[in-house]
Amino acid sequence: MTETTPNDLIDLEVSKDTWPKSMLAWIFLGIVSIILFAIRSDFGWIVSFPEKWVLPFAEWINLFMNWFIDANKAAFRFFAKVLTFPMDALRTSLIWLPWPAVLIAFCATAHSAGGWRLMIFTLSAFGYILVFGYWVPTMATLALVFLSVPLSVLIGLFIGVATFASHRTERLVMPMLDVMQTFPTFAYLIPILFLMGFGPVVGLVASAIYAMPPMVRNVVLGLRRVAPEVVESGVMSGATPLQLLWTVRLPAAMPTIMIGINQSTMAAFSMIIIASVIGGSADIGWEVLSAMRKAAFGQSFLAGIVIALMAMVMDRISRGFALRHTLAHNGPESFITRNQLIISVLCLMIVFIVLAQFFQSLKEFPEVWVINPARYLNDAVDYVISEYSGILDAIKNSFLIYFLLPIRLGLENSVKPFTWGFELNNTFIAYYLTLCIAVAASLWRLWGWHAVVGIVIIAVFYYYGTTGLPWPLFIAFVTLLAFQVAGFNLAVFAFLGLIFMLLSGFWPQVMRSVYLCGAAVFFAFSLGFLFGICAAMNDRFSVFIRPINDTLQTMPLFVFLIPVIMFFQIGDFPAMLAIIMYAIVPAIRYTEHGIRNINPSTLEAAEAQGCTKIQKLFHVQLPLALPEIMLGLNQTIIFSLAMLVIAALVGTKGLGQSVYVALSSGNVGNGIIAGLSIAIIAMIADKIIQAWANKKKKELGLI
Repeated sequence: MTETTPNDLIDLEVSKDTWPKSMLAWIFLGIVSIILFAIRSDFGWIVSFPEKWVLPFAEWINLFMNWFIDANKAAFRFFAKVLTFPMDALRTSLIWLPWPAVLIAFCATAHSAGGWRLMIFTLSAFGYILVFGYWVPTMATLALVFLSVPLSVLIGLFIGVATFASHRTERLVMPMLDVMQTFPTFAYLIPILFLMGFGPVVGLVASAIYAMPPMVRNVVLGLRRVAPEVVESGVMSGATPLQLLWTVRLPAAMPTIMIGINQSTMAAFSMIIIASVIGGSADIGWEVLSAMRKAAFGQSFLAGIVIALMAMVMDRISRGFALRHTLAHNGPESFITRNQLIISVLCLMIVFIVLAQFFQSLKEFPEVWVINPARYLNDAVDYVISEYSGILDAIKNSFLIYFLLPIRLGLENSVKPFTWGFELNNTFIAYYLTLCIAVAASLWRLWGWHAVVGIVIIAVFYYYGTTGLPWPLFIAFVTLLAFQVAGFNLAVFAFLGLIFMLLSGFWPQVMRSVYLCGAAVFFAFSLGFLFGICAAMNDRFSVFIRPINDTLQTMPLFVFLIPVIMFFQIGDFPAMLAIIMYAIVPAIRYTEHGIRNINPSTLEAAEAQGCTKIQKLFHVQLPLALPEIMLGLNQTIIFSLAMLVIAALVGTKGLGQSVYVALSSGNVGNGIIAGLSIAIIAMIADKIIQAWANKKKKELGLI
């Protein structure tokens, strides 16, 4: 790997990368766009795709699903009944166990995984659950997680091994994993409901499906990372291929596989409320959901904190075990010596089980000890709304008028006397063009013609709006971008994916989703980028913001709707705020990670040349961290798309609403097509940004 010096970075930054063919392609697209905008009033089909050209994909899917459900419903219902027994047994057992016994078991596990600090955090988390009266719903939720995670781990292990062993299987499985991780869960709940019926088992199966892809990917990654000399030693010992797998490859890959278990556990926790929607069980997800339906901010917030705390506890425990690569033994030990912690915990649990038969306070946490501050939280929200409603409305209306509406409808349709105070006239257009040209000219001097193309695209989007763009222009723009960044294969995939959405009749919903996600990503990434820089440059700020990131990343998606609904009611603005809160975390973390993990020798060279902190940041750290930062942008986009269906609950229109309506009406075809459209958008964005990041790393000599 070649080392990059600060001088090289400055030369890289100010150089103007002139690609004649690439630039000519964008110039040609610009000429085509001018023609399309000039004739769009005469040819309405350029903007509004005619319904008579739409292909009945949804009807075809419904016909197939009707046949499949009729043919396989009995088998799936039997499978659901089989899963009901262990789920009911585990739930009953966890609720029956005295709360001190469960507390001891979790604290001992936390101490074994991460020491005293993790044990204290676990004790505090369970103390919160006890004191606020959420013990029984939490135990019901843990039963769902404790069954869905092993199920997803076992299936993921099997698929991962098969994927590693066969290139044909890999070519089939990897695209399916991409779809599964970007496909909205609400969309594939529809066929599961038809096949298995309504009940807790449906939530269990949905959670297992959603939690499986991380396990498969980490199994494949871990098996590929096994050192060749380790495998060769197994072959030299005479191991068969099966023995080589179970006794050599899998043990060597166990640290990476444990990370997969950690990620699967977190994915299962993120499904808790969605599982309650379709399962209707009395767990903590149902507590959040029922409180939201009653518009009870305090109750829903307190219950949502429980899910976040449990997710953080399970995350740290599973991550702690994942970091324990080897177990050291000092000579031969007896069974009791090796397992004295487990034996001690079991003995204590048995003692409390016996004592609970005589002392009711050990069996059930006394109600007189339970506190409920929900009323005070509700009063605080009511006070803020009553005292500051004018300020809240002004913030909401300003964002709607000057930012959201122009992105959706364009300046040409949103600049009105009752919004902006004047009509859209030639003077305003001249000022707008002058501003765009000035910004493009200044960026040309810094980053070349690529920056000019970016400014032109942003200016066109803001003036005409996403819903006013001709669909041939948008398809051509995405296809050209994919081709220049990632090559022919991704360009073909992007083109075919967009054509599929067009022919399915979901193009208006696609553009509404692009508008809302684009607006949310702009703010989430901008704020996350700034916070990430602050966290990288200041250890105290990093320590301060880390638990906030943990809470935001583990908080159920539904919970993000609670504060925005309370303060801003429904509409695109509160939906955008909810998406920002969920999607800002990867922007912060990837920015901080990228800056903090720069080669120290490079920073020392910059300091030796007399760079100030600001110069070092802008000329060394940010350019070197740019690939990691762009991966943060990638994850920000993925997270925002994941929130689309949840945002539909506050009145947004787009693909998320189509999925939610399909779930409510039982329309499998519409749900699958809308969900697949979200997945296609996510995969296109993911592949483009990852290809750009890898290309940038090569330019910087990082790989």
